[in-house]
Amino acid sequence: QVQLVESGGGLVQAGGSLRVSCAASGRTSSANAMGWFRQAPGKEREFVAAITWIGSTYYADSVKGRFTISRDNALNTVYLQMNSLKPEDTAVYYCAAGRLTTNSDYRNRYEYAYWGQGTQVTVSS
Repeated sequence: QVQLVESGGGLVQAGGSLRVSCAASGRTSSANAMGWFRQAPGKEREFVAAITWIGSTYYADSVKGRFTISRDNALNTVYLQMNSLKPEDTAVYYCAAGRLTTNSDYRNRYEYAYWGQGTQVTVSS
């Protein structure tokens, strides 16, 4: 089992920046990729970004150029730096981890076996 704990959410004005973190513990060797998803009220949970063990990254088109995902393997922590935030970025942000392959769809939430409890990000206009 892998446990994931998010932190760093909060309230920010449009155009501002925020960084959320996700600390993994437990059998972290069973997961080789980590990702961020988000869910706004009344909407499906959607892919935001993902990063592999070797540092390959994937982004949703809606956040490309504004968000950056990174990881510190020594700390088993993944970060999501969010810049130029927009009100439509408001959502609960979830960290996810899983053992994915080169044939996996990193944007598919069902590829990830482990999930955090989520952290709220609110962007005011």
